[in-house]
Amino acid sequence: MTTNLDQLPAVIAGNLLEIGAVSLRPQQPFTWTSGMISPIYCDNRLTMSFPSVRETIAEGFAAIIREQFPDCEAVAGIATGGIPHAAWVAQKLNLPMLYVRDKAKGHGKTNQIEGHYTSGQKVVLIEDLISTGGSSLKAAVAVREAGCEVQGVIAIFTYQFAHAIEAFQAESIPLATLSNYSALVQEALSRGAIREEDVAQLQSWRENPQEYGK
Repeated sequence: MTTNLDQLPAVIAGNLLEIGAVSLRPQQPFTWTSGMISPIYCDNRLTMSFPSVRETIAEGFAAIIREQFPDCEAVAGIATGGIPHAAWVAQKLNLPMLYVRDKAKGHGKTNQIEGHYTSGQKVVLIEDLISTGGSSLKAAVAVREAGCEVQGVIAIFTYQFAHAIEAFQAESIPLATLSNYSALVQEALSRGAIREEDVAQLQSWRENPQEYGK
């Protein structure tokens, strides 16, 4: 399977819309657990249940690693959404696979990172969704502090929040994604899932999510 990285954002956005992993509802916004009002809801865990979609995602991740991180020596899934995708990608690339918890276990060996790794090993982390970037960066920093070289974080989808991009830049950790909010909005528009007049409202949420709906 050949992956065209230029076309991938639209392809993945279409897949997420088709399986209901992402929903856009500008007229009836969702309320996130944090209390944030949002016109989008994303549950990329659904991708596990659709073989053709998860294969496209795995091939996309593998293509990015081959192109941007050719020296990668291990693939690490960020718990919990990134774990299955990391396993599929590691299998494709014939690389070791790890996973990273949000915090160390409170029992046993109290591991935060599971799997075999060595000091200086070049690791790429895989995530299903980048929102603020906080949990992904926490995992990446944990891997770095364990002595590995974090080459980057790659995710299925990002909301493209400016503060998330800035947070990755502040930690000097490259971020790459298969698709993004802008591509999703355009794909939804082309499919008739949203109206032309919804686009400006959807864009305003991305630019200032805290003020949306007020």
